[in-house]
Amino acid sequence: MVESGGSVSIDVERISLGGKEHLIQTRHGSISVSVFGDQEKPALITYPDVALNHMSCFQGLFFSQKTSSLLLHNFSIYHISPSHDFLRLLQEFLQFGAAPISMDVPVPSVDDLADQVADVLDFFGLAAVMCMGVAAGAYILTLFASKYGDRVFGLMLVSPLCKAPSWSEWFYNKVMSNLLYFYGMCGLMKDCLLQRYFSKDIRGSARALESDIVQACRSVSYTLLSERQSVNVWRFLQSMNGRHDLTEELKKLHCRTLIFVGDRSPFHPDALHMASKLDRRYCALVEVQACGSVVTEELPEAMLIPMEYFLMGYGLYRPCQVISSPRSPLSPSCITTELLSPESMGVKLKPIRTRTAVSS
Repeated sequence: MVESGGSVSIDVERISLGGKEHLIQTRHGSISVSVFGDQEKPALITYPDVALNHMSCFQGLFFSQKTSSLLLHNFSIYHISPSHDFLRLLQEFLQFGAAPISMDVPVPSVDDLADQVADVLDFFGLAAVMCMGVAAGAYILTLFASKYGDRVFGLMLVSPLCKAPSWSEWFYNKVMSNLLYFYGMCGLMKDCLLQRYFSKDIRGSARALESDIVQACRSVSYTLLSERQSVNVWRFLQSMNGRHDLTEELKKLHCRTLIFVGDRSPFHPDALHMASKLDRRYCALVEVQACGSVVTEELPEAMLIPMEYFLMGYGLYRPCQVISSPRSPLSPSCITTELLSPESMGVKLKPIRTRTAVSS
């Protein structure tokens, strides 16, 4: 057990993945951080969507040979999971029964969650970092960047939220909160979450028609979600349902920002709004066709080329040449010379559609 500045870390080596788990007590509660790669390299902070952790939210991206080599070649990776992971990991690694967080404990605000990220950076002695978040995680990291601008040198956001919940989203989140409160992580709740994560096409209209990705996600995520303390997932959902509009804060952001959004994501309008409010000199938008919110799992290959050119703006890149495959939605035929320039791809990337129609 390591103590540093009032924080407590319990390190557990993940020999198979070459990483370590850190359980950190921050000013606003406990948080789990998984660390991978050479810690002498620049830091990349990730933050997942509701009820996910780094394995269920980012494994498609980091297990892909091309994208993982790009990211691990340039960064040490710090995967943050919200507080609902903390007690599960304590129980798993310290082998004692852990009760869920009490309903009487105040639900942290989104500003509290952003402050937790700053505490994580302080714990590891990190100055400025690159950030990557998905949906709710993208909101938290954007808020963190607006509050601690000197500690973020770049943002890679997937289906980001930036506005306060609409009435329809607020009501839907309330339904999920009630399901969690009364029934725990039941099958209906898990199906609601899968609808949040993936497009209808990949989910399929029947279980037999679901893609391998969703079936694998059902197998892995159901196990992961079942291990979560329902009260703790409920708290994170409540925090996000009380979020505030970041539109004014976006105008103050000057770090480079690369936004990915699936055009079938329920958060597609938020991402477009966010891109329109950010400084066009520093913002890049990539729309991924026929894809849901969690692009990192559903179509991680669509992220490779934009990320490569984005990182070129920092002098970071994967030295080996990328060869596009027939499955790649970013074929040379759909990218103009202007978009291929490092300045445009790294700083001022225009919106591009990532699935070209195949003529019969």
